[in-house]
Amino acid sequence: MIRSSLTETLELQRHRLMLWAPVMFGVGIVTYFALRFEPSITQILMIAGVGLTCAAFIRPHYIIRTMLLFMILLTSLGYSYAAYRTITIKAPVLSRHYYGPVYGRIIGMDRSSTNAPRVLLDKLYIPGFPISKTPERVRISLHGFIPDNTLIAGARVALTTSISPPGPPVEPGGFDFRRMAWFISLGGVGYTRNPVIPVFDATDPDFRARLFSIRMGISDIIKSAIDGQNGAFAAAIITGDRSDIDPEILHSLRASNLAHLLAISGLHMGLLSGFAFALLRSGFALFPYLALRIRPKKIAAALAIMAGAAYLMLSGASVATQRAFIMTTVVLLAVILDKPAFTLRAVALAAFIVLLIKPFSVLEAGFQMSFAATTALISAYEFLNRRNIWKRLSYGKWKFVKPVLALLFTSAVAGGATAPISAFHFNQISQYGLAANLLAVPIMGMLVMPSAVLAFVLMPLGLEGWAFWVMGKGIGYILWVSQYFSNLDHAVTHIKSAPAIILAGITVGGLILLLWQGKGRAVGILVITLTIFTWSKFSRPLVLIDDSGKVFGLQTEAGRAISRPRGSGYAVKIWLENDGDARTQAMAYSQEGISSGKRFAEADLSDEWRLYLYSGDDVEVAKSKCDAHTILVLSKLDYTSEICVVINPDYLRHRGAISVNMKNGNPMLEHSRDAARNRPWGY
Repeated sequence: MIRSSLTETLELQRHRLMLWAPVMFGVGIVTYFALRFEPSITQILMIAGVGLTCAAFIRPHYIIRTMLLFMILLTSLGYSYAAYRTITIKAPVLSRHYYGPVYGRIIGMDRSSTNAPRVLLDKLYIPGFPISKTPERVRISLHGFIPDNTLIAGARVALTTSISPPGPPVEPGGFDFRRMAWFISLGGVGYTRNPVIPVFDATDPDFRARLFSIRMGISDIIKSAIDGQNGAFAAAIITGDRSDIDPEILHSLRASNLAHLLAISGLHMGLLSGFAFALLRSGFALFPYLALRIRPKKIAAALAIMAGAAYLMLSGASVATQRAFIMTTVVLLAVILDKPAFTLRAVALAAFIVLLIKPFSVLEAGFQMSFAATTALISAYEFLNRRNIWKRLSYGKWKFVKPVLALLFTSAVAGGATAPISAFHFNQISQYGLAANLLAVPIMGMLVMPSAVLAFVLMPLGLEGWAFWVMGKGIGYILWVSQYFSNLDHAVTHIKSAPAIILAGITVGGLILLLWQGKGRAVGILVITLTIFTWSKFSRPLVLIDDSGKVFGLQTEAGRAISRPRGSGYAVKIWLENDGDARTQAMAYSQEGISSGKRFAEADLSDEWRLYLYSGDDVEVAKSKCDAHTILVLSKLDYTSEICVVINPDYLRHRGAISVNMKNGNPMLEHSRDAARNRPWGY
């Protein structure tokens, strides 16, 4: 009876196996990245062989065997493919800190978290480093003097700079920048307070340099046509150039949940390609003789794909934009092939293509939020379109209500699908995000993006001015909406971070809810509910120590107390964000829980254990503080002892940032470098 019931339930899933294909492929990729060791070539080939062997035993009429072997096949292939791409993408990474001259070509420009100009350099020459050890790319923040006309796309510059390998997480289990840097061939990051010296102008015929030069040239045209931050916003959504965006604007966009309007993603690509499709199809209709002899819809779809490809290149072809282009192309190809465009099969195909191109993207918030929103919307509308009441709204005197309800429904579903993922990655939820999106997104779709398309169409005629004017007014309204909602009381709720298993639980629950057929769908709601409840009970580390040994933070009932008002600011900022704490470092320093002086800080961890941080260089002081129930943190001295737990500079260099929790009355230490120590990016 149980077997029969299981067979019947699984039979309902047969026609949805394609939808689960990218899911299982992604599970294999995630499994590979979750490992604490790097598998050998033999292990990778064996796992791939197991999957391919399973394919030989799949028998479609045995649904249980089919689904089980299908899962093993896709998961093993995803695992093996991720390992293969990791190996093939290998590029040199700095092996040590370096201070001195660096020569390179500018291939990217943006701003750092401190709002300093930042350049991405390739074709590097670093004295003392052989070619085989020289990174492919480095990223440098510019805090010194920058001569006019120096930061030009493709130009070569010389810098005296301090650069280091990409850093490990600022706390155990935190975001590992090294892994992301590995997959974008970023071998070093740093800063300079010295002037930037131009070597010679952009003369390199390299396609990347030429394309970047075109992008920045168009960005300059846009910013000269639209004044102020409206122009900076316009340049960002067209060319991806965020170098002139004010940090306050970024803050208000994030707080109002409108930051997605700034990122070149599915919304922008869909709006631009969709408008191009509608414009071209309407244009063909103006010529009846031609329209009756060709297939305007198919030709318009093909040309819209080309417009999307041009936008992809123009915007810098970031991972998010590539993903958006693939999804849009799948939809337009469905139009060309006379297939339903907005289906879960199209989403599954797009997801599979993205994973093949960028397997690492499965770990990124953009990938997760984009496909979560799209899958949820299509599933929700499939459900809604089967309801008679929704069908009846298409006719009669109430038909004008349907577009309004559709807008509300779309924003609510997309917001609900992406909110847990956004909270997990960014530690905050916008309380007024739904209202802000309802007011801003229609303007983006009906005014801003169409005006951008028309501006470029009219540019050869010199008539683009009025289109840019309209675009600027629309952007001004969007920025006003973001500032209004971000300034309201309690605009943002801060959320504490959680381990990756929490995101996995939310994802599994969401997939069951959206993709499963039959009564088991309700299990998805239960899984999501239990996962969020578990998240709420998750506790943060008692103590966090930064990898320089100069600052630590102690979790108290009133929040995390910080040992210093300044220093290690980036690490402390991340600690507080991960705690779901909106306070600044100075505010956290003023909190009770830590006693500190000029060169020391100490705190009680329990009735017996205490932590003492000493930043001086007097060995006798260190010895005097060392006893059997003390964790002694030293930022300068190489002192060691078997009496107390000593964390000295050498220890920190090899182990990274540290978290401390008390278990059975004793401290348990975890280290940020340990998780990826044996992975290619875990140098």
